[in-house]
Amino acid sequence: MGLKETKPKSPLNKSFGFAFCGLIQAVKSERNMKIHMVIALIVIGFGFYFSLSGIEWLFILLAISGTITLEMVNSSIERAVDLATDQIHPLAKEAKDFAAGAVLIYAIFSVIIGFIIFLPKIFS
Repeated sequence: MGLKETKPKSPLNKSFGFAFCGLIQAVKSERNMKIHMVIALIVIGFGFYFSLSGIEWLFILLAISGTITLEMVNSSIERAVDLATDQIHPLAKEAKDFAAGAVLIYAIFSVIIGFIIFLPKIFS
C-alpha cells in the first residue's frame, strides 16, 4: 500500500476567498437563504431599535448564525446527493430530509429565542 499523494493546501487568504464565494453563491442561488438573510437583517434592525443587551445580542447572533450555517450545510448535502446520483433513492431522500429537518429545528429554536427576547420589549 503506497502513500496517498496530497495536493498542497491553499494559502489562508484563498481559503477565506473560497468561503466568501460559497456564502455569496448560497445567497444568490438558494431561496431559503435569501429568506434567512432578510429576516436576519430585520431582527438585527429590531435589536438596534430596542437596544439589546450584550447577552441578548449573543443569543440573537447565535440564532442567526446557526440558522444560516445549517442552511448552507443543508444545501451542501442536497448538492452532494444530487451529484452522487440522478436516480430517486430512499437513502438520498432521507439524507436530504434529515438535513432539512435540522434546519427546521434550529429555525424554530431561533424564533423562540426571538420571541423570548423581543415580545417583552414590544409589549412593555
